[in-house]
Amino acid sequence: MNHIRQPAVAGTFYPARGGELHGMLETLLAVAPREDVAPPKALIVPHAGYIYSGPVAATGYARLRPVADSVSRVVVLGPSHRVAFHGLAVPVDSIFRTPLGDVTLDTDTIQALLALPQVHPDNDAHRMEHSIEVHLPFLQELLNDFVLVPIVVGDATAAEVCDVISMLWDGPETLLIVSSDLSHYHDYETATRLDHATSHAIESLAFEKIGYEHACGRNPVSGLLLYARQHGLSVETLDQRNSGDTAGPRDQVVGYGAYVINR
Repeated sequence: MNHIRQPAVAGTFYPARGGELHGMLETLLAVAPREDVAPPKALIVPHAGYIYSGPVAATGYARLRPVADSVSRVVVLGPSHRVAFHGLAVPVDSIFRTPLGDVTLDTDTIQALLALPQVHPDNDAHRMEHSIEVHLPFLQELLNDFVLVPIVVGDATAAEVCDVISMLWDGPETLLIVSSDLSHYHDYETATRLDHATSHAIESLAFEKIGYEHACGRNPVSGLLLYARQHGLSVETLDQRNSGDTAGPRDQVVGYGAYVINR
């Protein structure tokens, strides 16, 4: 019997109607830069409401156009906003639903991850969490058939997250998404300065310089950067803006960045 996680933020973070959601994604992706570059192995992309962070996320996701047929598994690691816990949480559910349809989970891989002491099953960590959910419509819009490994990251070290990523990296069939916004609720000028520094730390793989005040997805980002450092990989900033650039006022903004690790 399939257990289905219902969407928690459809109608708030993104449209609840499939047709409207598809149209919004088409619009966001249509204005994203098109570049003839190497396909990504991993992306760091933001997870706010689409009117705010959607343009920045689309800049990263547009890089997936060439791999629509070759990616068959997507790993999404996002921070926990609602439930406090140690380690990393995988769901017990077998399907994640969005207004665009159902996404099947890679239950065999999820079961294998439970051999790691820092990974545990926890539907509560997933039920209302938006940091993974908001990425699924982008993936459904751009990829063909894929299975999903969703992981909510709680209080975990960079090494603990890196161990999970090492187990999942695999070949070109696997894409990794790390979900994170940048600074929160500073004025525009302060946020721009802080976020430029965070982008520099990400490009430098200097995860030790990234605090929770710099990126709400600090823990999954740190694990990815540690993996990149250990394997001689590089990170490129594709886009870095804030809500004052997209759809909000400039007195209190939230920062967003899109970053890529190529294959």
